[in-house]
Amino acid sequence: MTALKNDRFLRALLKQPVDVTPVWMMRQAGRYLPEYRATRARAGDFVSLMKNPELACEVTIQPLDRYPQIDAAILFSDILTIPDAMGQGLYFETGEGPRFKMHVSSMADIEALPVPDPEKDLGYVMDAVRTIRRELNGRVPLIGFSGSPWTLATYMVEGGSSKDFRKTKAMLYNSPEAMHALLDKLALSVTSYLNGQIKAGAQAVQIFDSWGGALSSAAYQEFSLAYMRKIVSGLIREHEGRRVPVILFTKGGGLWLESMAEAGAEALGLDWTCDIGSARARVGDKVALQGNMDPAVLYSSPESIRAEVARILASYGQGSGHVFNLGHGITPEVDPENAKAFFAAVHELSAQYHQ
Repeated sequence: MTALKNDRFLRALLKQPVDVTPVWMMRQAGRYLPEYRATRARAGDFVSLMKNPELACEVTIQPLDRYPQIDAAILFSDILTIPDAMGQGLYFETGEGPRFKMHVSSMADIEALPVPDPEKDLGYVMDAVRTIRRELNGRVPLIGFSGSPWTLATYMVEGGSSKDFRKTKAMLYNSPEAMHALLDKLALSVTSYLNGQIKAGAQAVQIFDSWGGALSSAAYQEFSLAYMRKIVSGLIREHEGRRVPVILFTKGGGLWLESMAEAGAEALGLDWTCDIGSARARVGDKVALQGNMDPAVLYSSPESIRAEVARILASYGQGSGHVFNLGHGITPEVDPENAKAFFAAVHELSAQYHQ
């Protein structure tokens, strides 16, 4: 087991003292980087890149090589690997996003879905985790991840992306027993999948609830948060002699932070619509917080980026328990030099809050 040279990300998630606020960025291995675009071109397409452990490792590490301030690597993969392993047939349409050849519309469809075995059915992901851990050689921790059951269900029922989730919400309200059956099977699958990543070497895991914010408050509690809580309760929490922190991220979930803080995770991810200082006051010492700069700030000047970083750091205030991140993923059109300004500003400006 290689000792971690930089563990401030893990320590901040556990609210332990750090020298500066750790930072990483959702989608930090992505299309804004020319080196990523070159590797993706070599792979042929996104799915081929994702399913090649060596190339997935290459793009995971690319941003670390460019930006030495990054305090964590995140596995290069996709949230839709589980539905694909269930036989839904994932593919990507240019300009249209992810699509599935099959979609779920009945209890019979749900009952026919298998619970994927991490090593047999998603072995390329586990191989990627092992490869990345080996190549990182203790440089920074590796984050594993999955989509939340609710988020995965929306893609499986709609057959792809959706603006209004018409089919998914119709199932939720017309056939709640079918939706619960689907979510229960997905919760089992996500738990197994994340535990597989942890066994393979992931040192923290994040659950991406990209579409939980589309639900009403009551529906969020019943159809999203309840299943994330179930997953957290089933995860391996100690591995390689360390705690394995869990981060829950519901985009648009600012209304439910108190409930989320009781779900058993170490940290909550915040999108940019929620003031981080107010969020800290609401959750107290129950969880760490991750976030939450608006990704669009990265289209501005380095001076404006620095000012927004300073504002968010001041809003959170003194002490550990903050992992700096964007409120969602970096977008493809961002100038890589602006990302550099972002990472540098977090480390430079945060030291005063850890004295």
